[in-house]
Amino acid sequence: MTSTTPMRSDAKTTALTLDERITGALVGAAVGDALGGPVEGRSPEQIVARHGGRISGVVGPWDGDDWRTARPIAPYHKGDGHVTDDTLMTHALVRVYGAVRDHLDAYAVADHLVPELISTPRWIPELEADALPLQRIFLAEKWIVARLHYGHVDPREAGSGNIVNCGAAMYMAPVGLVNAAHPQAAYAEALDVAGAHQSSYGREAAGVLAAAVAAACAPDATPATVVDTCLSLAKDGTRAAIEAVCEVAVRHRDFESALTPLRTAVAPFDTVGPDYRAPSLGARRPSRLHSIEELPIALGMLLVADGDYRHAVLGSVNYGRDCDSIATMSGAIAGALHGERAIPATWVKTVAEASRLDLHAPARTLADVSRDVFVRDTARRRAHESAFAALVGTP
Repeated sequence: MTSTTPMRSDAKTTALTLDERITGALVGAAVGDALGGPVEGRSPEQIVARHGGRISGVVGPWDGDDWRTARPIAPYHKGDGHVTDDTLMTHALVRVYGAVRDHLDAYAVADHLVPELISTPRWIPELEADALPLQRIFLAEKWIVARLHYGHVDPREAGSGNIVNCGAAMYMAPVGLVNAAHPQAAYAEALDVAGAHQSSYGREAAGVLAAAVAAACAPDATPATVVDTCLSLAKDGTRAAIEAVCEVAVRHRDFESALTPLRTAVAPFDTVGPDYRAPSLGARRPSRLHSIEELPIALGMLLVADGDYRHAVLGSVNYGRDCDSIATMSGAIAGALHGERAIPATWVKTVAEASRLDLHAPARTLADVSRDVFVRDTARRRAHESAFAALVGTP
């Protein structure tokens, strides 16, 4: 597959400012996360049985009022518009950008992100309390604290040995936004940042997700150009999985008909297996042949929806399995394509109020940082041009 052109429409996105695209991506990611959280880990069939049909907006906890005790190992209030660890990590990375005000690398994770997770209590919606983010994030994210803060591992190598999952990719949208319209730079920067957290196809997915968001910020971007950019950069099993899923996605116009075909397309590359809550023995181990499931499905849903935010996110949510992360990714890309105007305002209001978070503040911070970084990049590029011209004798 070399192109994803056969779609319902190749209409270009409406001209949007950098601020509008950044706001759309970050708010869109948070809303997708909140919609997917309460049905995470379930199958499409289980979702229909529990809710009497497909999810069409914000819903309550899977276990109702028993959410505190139903899963003792994870007593989180998922649902009712609460964002999950995907958004907590995304906002933490935005704060790191706000402190550094330049491109990030693996050392920035050690020097800034780890202290963010272990030093400053913040409101955690699912805990309904102020707590350290470390007390909410998943074990794959706690890994970076153990490796960097306690193990003093080289940050560039700290991701090795962690379970290979979507933990790094789920919060890489800010890297794509700082490198807006420059997906190659976003890919390279995300690979460096994610090296402190993930390895193998988990790290690769982080780079490709950042590239997808950066590509979605281009003035003439469409869902097709975003996917084609991903295919031009992705390596090994990640590229093969995206290609397989997107070849199926372009044949569908509604997520209902696409749910089973997309799962069938990604299954050969997914190590978790058919039962998401009972992973196979080979799950989440490094491999050049495999891919995380979340990124290819998010891109597939983007194509099925022809870039429409609501359709892409609801398709991601109703897919089940790790659907909060899938919807976080598809929401970030669709939000970057079309801005906040494409996101149902009632969803934004409900999630912001329920989560007790200012969903727009991170976008303002990152828009300012992106401008600062562009000025720095321009100065660095001109200095290099001048030096290179002197080397080759160009007047």
